[in-house]
Amino acid sequence: MTSYTDLGLFIDGEWSGGSQTVPVLNPATEEVLGHLPLATVADLDRAVAAAVKGFAVWRSMPVDQRVAILHKAADLLASRADRVGRIMTLEQGKPFKEARGEALRVANTLRWDADDARRAYGRIIPSADDTVLSVRHEPVGPVAAFTPWNFPAGGPMRKIAAALSAGCSIVIKASEETPGTACELVRCFVEAGVPHGVLNLVFGDPAEVSRHLIAEPEIRLVAFTGSIPVGKLLAAQAGSEMKPSLMELGGHAPVIVCADADPVVAARKAAFAKFVNAGQVCTSPSRFLVHEDVYDEFVTEFVAAADRVVVGDGLDDGVTMGPLANPRRLKAMEEMVSDAVSRGAQLVRGGERIDRAGFFFAPTVLTGVPADALVMTEEPFGPIAPIVPFRDLDAALATANSLPYGLAAYGFTRSSSTAERLIRGFEAGILSINHCGGSVSEAPSGGVKQSGYGKEGGPEGLEGYLVTKRVSHLLAD
Repeated sequence: MTSYTDLGLFIDGEWSGGSQTVPVLNPATEEVLGHLPLATVADLDRAVAAAVKGFAVWRSMPVDQRVAILHKAADLLASRADRVGRIMTLEQGKPFKEARGEALRVANTLRWDADDARRAYGRIIPSADDTVLSVRHEPVGPVAAFTPWNFPAGGPMRKIAAALSAGCSIVIKASEETPGTACELVRCFVEAGVPHGVLNLVFGDPAEVSRHLIAEPEIRLVAFTGSIPVGKLLAAQAGSEMKPSLMELGGHAPVIVCADADPVVAARKAAFAKFVNAGQVCTSPSRFLVHEDVYDEFVTEFVAAADRVVVGDGLDDGVTMGPLANPRRLKAMEEMVSDAVSRGAQLVRGGERIDRAGFFFAPTVLTGVPADALVMTEEPFGPIAPIVPFRDLDAALATANSLPYGLAAYGFTRSSSTAERLIRGFEAGILSINHCGGSVSEAPSGGVKQSGYGKEGGPEGLEGYLVTKRVSHLLAD
């Protein structure tokens, strides 16, 4: 078995273990990779105290020095992309090529955010001759952040990069299912010279850790990526303390394929995006609404694309889709397929576990799925593609917008006017036309409706970690 990594809590510049541990499993083999220490209440209190101390040091450091340290951390991560990618594949299951690419991508995210910190401009407002009226931006303070397992490098880095670039310190609780990648990220920052207390990494019972950290008076901002139910709970806890929060929550991304689209090209692009990370992506295309004129061609090519997916251990050559992350996802997939078929849907491909060790589920295509099926109303977060025909574009947009979610949406058309109709019609914070684009460092990502609020990426991503001061300075005689 490929070697894993040392696991631990990182608080105030030191690694430590704990009296209670949980096993970390390889989802492709169900083997135990290691044992992860969990934080006690005393550990959490130490982490917050360290973040307060670290914030005082970090915010006072000249921005050029901060940027240089963060660029060094990014360079270290990029140089270790192979190692970090292998650790990620071992603990999360995604193919090594995807995992390595994720490590390189988030190194660039760190570089972008660090450079953007130089552009956290204020402004001078014309006013009376004896007064200087200005707007200034300053770091909000120590941050508590919580990230899921589906992107073991991307999830933590998007919080760490924005917080540290803005001049904040952070206590981050990464996923207990994918802790090794987070530990490797922290090591890059430590070796780059981030001062003690600026970056603290903890693990533990999610409900207990979040409740304790959010209630700490010294924590000034809460940042979360994860499910809508948990996001609502954390947002309520933050609200009770009058603390701002950033919530990047789930969705159920519609794909509308218009009558004038190339159905073969659309199917190939949509299927590729659907099966990336075994569908365990918040922005994964998950409801396919295809005009009846191109429906049959789209389904045929989509099924062919599903048949080309090579499922297996992400460290094996040629594998394009790994296992699901845990047994919970397997059960959810089985329930959604069973529900859809019981309501009249046709199971065209897949629909079952793959008979081998690990948490593998076959790429699945459903057609004729009724609107009230679970897979059409709840985010599948797995390799299931329900495909349904439509006749009228306005009706398709109404279906796309009928759920309380609004994270991502996709459209395919050859007409610029139809593309604009889709852009204006979709209720979502992330839109892609004629492809299924993912998040990028230089542009904002985030949802509307119950898919959350606040942005990650671009200048807007940094703004969430800053406070705005309006300063009126009456000049002395």
